[in-house]
Amino acid sequence: MEHESQAETAQTAEGPVRGIRRPDGSLAFLGIPYAAPPTGRRRFLPPQPVTPWTEPLDATQYGATPQRREEPNAIIPEPSIPGTATLNLNVFTPSLTGSRPVLVWIHGGGYSSGSSASPWYDGRAFVRDGVVVVAISYRLGFDGFGVIDGAPDNRGVRDWIAALEWVQRSVAGFGGDPSRVTIAGQSAGGGAVLTLIGMPGAQHLFRAGFSISGALGDLPRELARRRSERLASMVGCQPTLQGFRGVKERELTRRQYEASLLGRTGLAATTATLADGLPWGPVIDGDLIARGTVESYAAGVGADKPLLLGATDDEFTMVFDSAPRFLRWVPVPLALLIVEKTHALRRRWRRANRGRRGAGAALGRFVTDRVFRSLVVRVAETRRDARTWTYRFAWASPTNGWSYHCLDVPFWFDCLDDPHVARIAGGAPPQRLADEMHAAAVAFVKNTDPGWPAWRTEPGMTRVFGDQPALSRSAYDDALPLV
Repeated sequence: MEHESQAETAQTAEGPVRGIRRPDGSLAFLGIPYAAPPTGRRRFLPPQPVTPWTEPLDATQYGATPQRREEPNAIIPEPSIPGTATLNLNVFTPSLTGSRPVLVWIHGGGYSSGSSASPWYDGRAFVRDGVVVVAISYRLGFDGFGVIDGAPDNRGVRDWIAALEWVQRSVAGFGGDPSRVTIAGQSAGGGAVLTLIGMPGAQHLFRAGFSISGALGDLPRELARRRSERLASMVGCQPTLQGFRGVKERELTRRQYEASLLGRTGLAATTATLADGLPWGPVIDGDLIARGTVESYAAGVGADKPLLLGATDDEFTMVFDSAPRFLRWVPVPLALLIVEKTHALRRRWRRANRGRRGAGAALGRFVTDRVFRSLVVRVAETRRDARTWTYRFAWASPTNGWSYHCLDVPFWFDCLDDPHVARIAGGAPPQRLADEMHAAAVAFVKNTDPGWPAWRTEPGMTRVFGDQPALSRSAYDDALPLV
């Protein structure tokens, strides 16, 4: 990160931190620990308090990331940084004085990868527009979400909560208002937002939520337990706290994503999340997460929390661009058998998606509808009496012709000038669209209203970004058969 040599010091509840003043005049404090390193006797335990300090802690470099290996085809630049103090966060602020709204960003990555150290998440445009941005890390994969005899479930969720508790304690020292916190995230991070809104014990930690292409975990505990036991067998240990502590982190990281863990290979592995859920993620443990997220909404949890959510048109259609060549000759009705066995459901979905041409496009949209777009409608309908706004991202990238997963993130963050953006959005992505989307996000963070009618006042009303007309009551009708 480019910065000037001038140092700035802010005060947290645990001690002072020394950050940097950026060329635009804003301030950045990087790698601030919100919990102790989850190593040694703290490994696989809930996040533990940090030891307070008195001398200013250096916060001029990004801290260690739970992600140990970068995904080779990651769409968002999310670097891996070595080290043990992985439970940290980054704060970006216009000034240390004042009382501004706060955006807490939870990164995506299928609950198994991703990094808070992405240059896209430094929040420059939000800071420019008067918002304090906090980007948090959390334990990933088996480390954060595996079921271990003798250890608490949902350690990654507990990390989210610990980071949000840090925000409540300390963000005022960075010019933020702890009573005006919006939690936001994309993909797994968007799922984290939905999960937290459905948790009774987390309600005091934020006032609103913004879920971008949210992918829910909601894994049955028995399923997560079986996968954890299978992983123990693969690495040669007992599925207990003592057993897993005896295995090196590198070995668990290497084996926890293998296809054999899910019992599926080939094309079936690509669509496994439809039947089996994500490999790792928040578990319905009957304790911290007592029931499914949408079920929790139906019971009224989080009804007082404004929520903005939506998805792209073709989240994962590009995956099928590289599917076996024979697939392009397979009739669409036959191809859909790969992802859905119920004939009536396939027929209803095909009727609502008559314009889908080619098996790859149909499979991609079906997966998108099942995992992402139908969830938008289910959440909005379940929260009908709550303040809920929906959007749809419809701009297609010239690089592959799809409006795909992660493509909208640099538009929300208004960082189209980042050099990584051209790879996914081409050389001339529309700045006007970024202006519109970022302005809506800022309005929601500041005023809990993005600027168009809420779902409860105009049922079905959705803001469509990148298509005309901009407002539509039928933006998600083609996903309704899967709701």
